[in-house]
Amino acid sequence: MLDVRRMQVLRAVVTSGSVTAAAAHLGYTPSAVSQQVAALEKEAGVALLERVGRGVQPTAAGRLLTRHAAVISQHVAEAETALADLRMGRTGRLRIGYFASIGPNLLAPAVARLRREHPGVLIDPKLTDPDDPLSELEQGSTDLAIVVGRPGDESHQGNRLRLVHLLGDPYQAVLPTGHPLAAREVIDLADLAGEPWVGSEPPGPCLEPIIDACAAAGFSPNVVAKSEDYATAQAFVAAGLGVGLIPRLGLGTHHPGVAIRQVRRPEPIRTIYAAVRETVLSQPAPRALIDALIDAARE
Repeated sequence: MLDVRRMQVLRAVVTSGSVTAAAAHLGYTPSAVSQQVAALEKEAGVALLERVGRGVQPTAAGRLLTRHAAVISQHVAEAETALADLRMGRTGRLRIGYFASIGPNLLAPAVARLRREHPGVLIDPKLTDPDDPLSELEQGSTDLAIVVGRPGDESHQGNRLRLVHLLGDPYQAVLPTGHPLAAREVIDLADLAGEPWVGSEPPGPCLEPIIDACAAAGFSPNVVAKSEDYATAQAFVAAGLGVGLIPRLGLGTHHPGVAIRQVRRPEPIRTIYAAVRETVLSQPAPRALIDALIDAARE
């Protein structure tokens, strides 16, 4: 196998015209240069230089290896430039996992800011499995995921993942506009105990705060209709099928037939995090996205 470094020494000799000149350019001794060329000739199994007067010139094999050494040098320079661009956040690809309700108010402004700050980075957002987004992150399917926290998530942290708190997203009561409780500004959760309910969350981390809060208020919700689409869930409520709880970030579009009221005693809240692999967090673009998500969450 040919040694790439020795090929570059040969190239220096050929382009400078002598071993002595090449040694001066490379910062080597002439003896060291000669030894490198001799070792390369042994690897190639053929003479690479021939003496002409006080200098040397390449043989056909020497010219061939010199041309390839130039190509290798160019490729190495291109690789170094590409690596520097990636390291500085000028290029690359960032795969973002997210769930639907945070898209408009949290993800969209953060991605827009990232695009301005790192225009050369390809941003690839995709909806992820809400039940197990951290596994996709650990397996490398995504680089950064926006997730709803649940007990046990801290066990993923350590050498693999970092969880960054973004915000608490409170659930709010959604009532038909003519409902007696719609006259109140704030509703005690226990006041909804005897109502038929419209479910808006699948089993998982978004449903758990509702179930836990209802249990703390002394009841289990009587779900008579379900829709995992918040807009349809609001339409079900407006049609008089029941009442429901929907997180604030899921209420970007307000159905005219419902009233939205704050809930207390207790107030169900889902906690939203940005989760990222530690190796990804060292790169500028993911760090910039997390900063943008934090700022969007504050707004």
